[in-house]
Amino acid sequence: MSEQHIMSAFDRDLQTIQGLMVKMGAMVEEAIRTSVTALETSDLELAEKTRLGDKAIDALEEEIKHETARVIALRAPTAIDLRTILSVMTIGAQLERCGDLAKNIAKRTPLIAESTEIAGAFAMLRNFSGFIEKMVSDALDAYIQRDVAAAEAIIRRDEEADETYNTIFRSLLTHMMEDQSTITACMHLHFIAKNLERIGDHATGIAEQTIYRVSGELPDEDRPKVDVTDTAPKG
Repeated sequence: MSEQHIMSAFDRDLQTIQGLMVKMGAMVEEAIRTSVTALETSDLELAEKTRLGDKAIDALEEEIKHETARVIALRAPTAIDLRTILSVMTIGAQLERCGDLAKNIAKRTPLIAESTEIAGAFAMLRNFSGFIEKMVSDALDAYIQRDVAAAEAIIRRDEEADETYNTIFRSLLTHMMEDQSTITACMHLHFIAKNLERIGDHATGIAEQTIYRVSGELPDEDRPKVDVTDTAPKG
């Protein structure tokens, strides 16, 4: 087999695993969007569809892991090619976790539908989910374009995501203090806001992989966290 043929096959392998990553990212973006839409409209059928759709996201991560392991074993890549493969595998894990968090949001829809309506809460969560979904989308675009500047901008955006989460938390806390009948609903809504904030953290992690892919090093500065809560519900 000629060296040119081997390199062509290797390029196709790299394109395949990156294609799987992009497909997985699109599914995660859709899951974020539909989970919050189902919540806002009390659409139990859409919530269930979102929850069940997480299985396909999980399956794609397994396929990415399988393909990356195969390429490493078969092609013995070095330098930037190896970084590309490892970063895709890492991003796959980040996206899988995002899918889990979107599923967790969808699972709250029946509970929210039966709870006291909280004025303004759905609008805040809708805007926040749009911001977070855009972070995920932009992080994947930056990776595909190998755009370090765009990746760094997304990392900085994580602070705004934290601040937005804190604003939502404070609003819900005010509702709970003023009317105890809202406590159950507010606790569920807080859980959802925290899950969105965590998806933002994973989007930031995806952006960091762009920097690793291009430079071979991860950012060494700790990201500033402005989460005012230290007892957030676990996803």
